[in-house]
Amino acid sequence: MWGMRKIEACLYVAPSDRMVLERLIADGKTPQKLAARARIAALSGRGLGTTAIAREARVSKPTVWRWQEAFLEGGIERLRKDKGKGPRAGKPRIGDELRLKIVTMTAKEKPANATHWSARMLAKAVGVGHTTVQRVWKEHGLKPHLTRSFKLSNDPNFAEKVQDIVGLYLDPPLNAIVLSIDEKSQIQALDRTQPGLPMKKGRAGTMTHDYKRNGTTTLFAALVAAKPENVTQMRAGQVIGACMPRHRAKEFLKFLKKIDRTVPKPLRIHAICDNYRTHKTKEVQAWLAKHPRFKLHFTPTSSSWLNLVERLFAEITRQRIRRGVFKSVADLEAAIAGWIAERNAKPKPFKWTAKADTILQKNARARMVLENSMPVSSSPGPFGHPARRIGMLRSFACRASNPICRPMGIL
Repeated sequence: MWGMRKIEACLYVAPSDRMVLERLIADGKTPQKLAARARIAALSGRGLGTTAIAREARVSKPTVWRWQEAFLEGGIERLRKDKGKGPRAGKPRIGDELRLKIVTMTAKEKPANATHWSARMLAKAVGVGHTTVQRVWKEHGLKPHLTRSFKLSNDPNFAEKVQDIVGLYLDPPLNAIVLSIDEKSQIQALDRTQPGLPMKKGRAGTMTHDYKRNGTTTLFAALVAAKPENVTQMRAGQVIGACMPRHRAKEFLKFLKKIDRTVPKPLRIHAICDNYRTHKTKEVQAWLAKHPRFKLHFTPTSSSWLNLVERLFAEITRQRIRRGVFKSVADLEAAIAGWIAERNAKPKPFKWTAKADTILQKNARARMVLENSMPVSSSPGPFGHPARRIGMLRSFACRASNPICRPMGIL
């Protein structure tokens, strides 16, 4: 018996076989069980003893003896074809019907008292092992434990606004700059209740879960999102920023005046903003009328992802604010100003690559799916009667599929 074996095996591995074995070991696509067998045969051919082979291949001694014997009897082909031993060795692949049932239940059904399937819950319901469910999920790219948030805009002028803004990003007008403007409101100056412990080998840095609030501030930021090559006065990626205690129309107007002072006078300014009410007050409109070089372009409702300055806010939050310790609002504002100054020393722009027609086609597909999955209701709802809502969805889809929907520059 292999478990009682006392004599060390001495295998002769021909050069051609050695090349095949080494290729199997090095290939990342080789199944792990076959790679282990090939490693045992290759190490045996080099004259290593059983203990050394077991240590190098990370297997037991009986496993070493088993595959040495298999190689002696049938060479590499025996290593490839042998099904091994144990209750699951050579077990047939589950049928297509059962595989389809796993996929269908995962995608279209829910367990009785849970929001989604776990591998073990579904395995129990279907009557297979949980590793089988995991394998089927992996093959079909199913991840029931994950969700992604989304919101489709209900703006009736969605297509026109997407063309307008994407056109500015991809083809900025001459003698002008494109600014992405927004506010990051209610940034808290947080101080931790205890000092954190530093990071060391094998342990992450620590931070207390509770904190002390020392006030808030609002960051107004204008990112140079795009500019033509003939504009050299400002650099793409440059940021104009200001911290203010509140974010009313009064503060927004004050920020517009700062932009007016900062941007050289010959340049026109195309400003991309969201639909926040303070951007559209009578005072703001009156000021814009007196400063015709400013033109505001509003993103569609529920489409802040079109505004590149949101990417900037994500960066400053990750790099400077989230783990920061601030004793006062002044400390917080100084940290923000320092981060912006360092960025402006070597500005790195965010490059927009998506085309308008690609965005509109994707939006149209999502609309169709939403329409097909929308439950029929007799109540009017926020957008009128169900028939009207479906008509709106079809209108969006038709507009998005129209061939005139192409990215275009604003002259």
